[in-house]
Amino acid sequence: MDTFAKLSLASQDMGIEIESTREQDCAPVVNGRSLPPIPITQVALPGGRKMNVLKTMLTTACERNCNYCPFRAGRKMRRTTIKPEEMAHTFLSVYKTGAVEGLFLSSGIIKGGVATQDRLLDTVDIVRNKLGYRGYIHLKIMPGSEKDQLRRAMQLADRVSVNLEAANPSRMPALAPMKKFAEELLAPLQWAEEIRQNEAPSSTWNGRWASTVTQFVVGASGESDVELVAISEYLYAKLKLKRTYYSAFTPVLDTPLENHPAENPWREHRLYQASFLLRDYGFSMEELPFAQNGRLPLNQDPKTAWAEQTLLGQPIELNTADKQQLLMVPGIGPKGAMSILLARRGRKLRSLDDLRALGIVAQRAAPYILLDGKLPAYQMRLLEPAEPPVPLRPHFPG
Repeated sequence: MDTFAKLSLASQDMGIEIESTREQDCAPVVNGRSLPPIPITQVALPGGRKMNVLKTMLTTACERNCNYCPFRAGRKMRRTTIKPEEMAHTFLSVYKTGAVEGLFLSSGIIKGGVATQDRLLDTVDIVRNKLGYRGYIHLKIMPGSEKDQLRRAMQLADRVSVNLEAANPSRMPALAPMKKFAEELLAPLQWAEEIRQNEAPSSTWNGRWASTVTQFVVGASGESDVELVAISEYLYAKLKLKRTYYSAFTPVLDTPLENHPAENPWREHRLYQASFLLRDYGFSMEELPFAQNGRLPLNQDPKTAWAEQTLLGQPIELNTADKQQLLMVPGIGPKGAMSILLARRGRKLRSLDDLRALGIVAQRAAPYILLDGKLPAYQMRLLEPAEPPVPLRPHFPG
């Protein structure tokens, strides 16, 4: 099997490791030869630009026995392994076709996390320092990796990720009985923030330490949304993660959880919305509208649910509200809040048309605001239609 065929095979089952939520089959042409379809993942950069990245693994063999994972030890499947030098040159060949702009590199674990991480680092070192690539790289950190390896990964990559998978140590055995939540998974995220706080980034490829992200498997270990949001709040506030990802559980044949029911995709969607409220809108976990069972409502986004409980009787005056108060209003995001603050310097906001001119979703905001001391006139039928009860698969930015 040649390198491109192995690359295609290595990528086929990587849907469990989601960096973004949209994949497409791409068949690039290299040296006049049409290659096997290669899954391409689209990510969104901080400025909003979309980027196609090659998402693949050095090996699909693994000595760990995670209960949900298609690559778990002992599962009957075709395995493949690509050497670091081979992977580096293959990626650059695909990159030169224009099919991708970046690389997302992970691996199954063979001979321990330290040895596997060395192979990942070798690959990225070749890409950066031998082949001269200066684009986007997302590098996975293996369970059991050492702090010096994490530091080297943060020097070479733009983003590094450690998948916590479970909400806390008590939930880990149901997902990954061989993994240690605190020592193997949470510790590297803590190290990363220590490095950013205490060490100059002059040794990095671009003068900046890599950002950190994580992912949780939702619905396979009996966890509540309260548990997932609690750890997410800690990761944002204390460890400065750029993103917490959530993957609604889908059973995989020939794994211990193959008969466990799939999780409702709307639960994943609501967790993302709650996560953004924590990260970008100044909400605290205590303000989110959890039900008695610890779940977020599926039939309503958490910001609107909070507003109905809190703002219907105490609407916010948009002409005097500060930025944090503005962000609490449905239909007003960070850009909209800044637009309101700037517009107020020259005039008062008196109508929903004034808000629409600023790019505000005025119909969503109307029930929860005052404009110059008055409730704005709006019609219920103009409000956005209710979300459908079950999506095919919600899309989220990267």
